Amino acid sequence: MAETITETKAWMSKAWRDLETARRAVAGQPPFYDVAVYHCQQAAEKAVKAFLVRHGQPYEKTHDIEVLVDIAGEIEPGFRQWADAADALTPYATRFRYPNATFAVDPLPVEYDEALQQAQGIYDFVRDLLPQDARP
Repeated sequence: MAETITETKAWMSKAWRDLETARRAVAGQPPFYDVAVYHCQQAAEKAVKAFLVRHGQPYEKTHDIEVLVDIAGEIEPGFRQWADAADALTPYATRFRYPNATFAVDPLPVEYDEALQQAQGIYDFVRDLLPQDARP
């Protein structure tokens, strides 16, 4: 059990760092919205994985937050409220990560604001489900 708590806390710590990295990426000049939305996606993904680890629920290696939320929803139905956020965040895992003529334009500030709000919401939701000793 202690090992599960340690691993859960490690996932949540990484998720928190991704949220903080997203904030810092837009604080500089110029703001890096592409980097920021990627880290928002990563934060949400890692938070849901922390919940799954805590509950001993296996999952395939994926960046698809929708899939992870569906699995977590089988344990905690409250995850279903995050389906739309998961759908919105998932593409940020790759959309702006590499040079691509299709997505040559960086995300807009409003996209970042939405991504941060969604990722923070998922993070907070998961954090509140975890015992104190599994939180960063």
